[in-house]
Amino acid sequence: MRMDQEFATDTEPVPVPARLWSLVVPLKPLALAKSRLAGAADDKVRPRLALAFAQDTVAAALACPAVRDVAVVTDDPTAAAGLSALGARIVPDSPAAGLNAALAHGAETVRAGRPSAAVAALNADLPALRTAELARALAAASVFTRAFLTDAAGIGTTLLCARPGAELRPAFGGPSRLAHLASGAMEIMSGGLDSVRQDVDTGEDLAAALALGVGRYTAARLAAGAPAVPRKHAGQGH
Repeated sequence: MRMDQEFATDTEPVPVPARLWSLVVPLKPLALAKSRLAGAADDKVRPRLALAFAQDTVAAALACPAVRDVAVVTDDPTAAAGLSALGARIVPDSPAAGLNAALAHGAETVRAGRPSAAVAALNADLPALRTAELARALAAASVFTRAFLTDAAGIGTTLLCARPGAELRPAFGGPSRLAHLASGAMEIMSGGLDSVRQDVDTGEDLAAALALGVGRYTAARLAAGAPAVPRKHAGQGH
């Protein structure tokens, strides 16, 4: 799929040395997560599947050589326990004002302790995430003041990056690709980033993630009897 390339005036490419990124991953209460998977998973399975997606996302991110640390913004105690066990820092969602407020709060919390941090917002529902692809996406973003990666549908956003000194200014939700372009962020146009683009909101998205090969947490949840989706692709690893 090809999207029209658009350019912003305040984000000219400027090569910079390789940097380590602090990622901010938002996660709503598990009981409220992934409601659009209702056709593929029942109310008991969806929270467990949402946690598995987040665990695979965070595990892959922490294994990425371009990532310094991961802060997960959540008030869900089960998610906090599972993700902190992987090495993520848990940041309470004290604004409690939605996705973008949570992301801004997470970025501010990271920079309160490390003002020079390069920060990036990453979706929590990337169960097929590959560390090498994430590293390439972050490398592509590092030449711009702010940059983002659109989702597989070409409508939303899965990754938004801000170099030191630049505000994150998240505008996730709905047609966020256009919102991030309008905000002055540059779109990452590199190919070979399918696993970073493939977020999961619907049964069709989950099937696409399975075709890429999901991580061990999602594979285990599927094996335990989660949605009735093709399972031959599960557990192909990262």
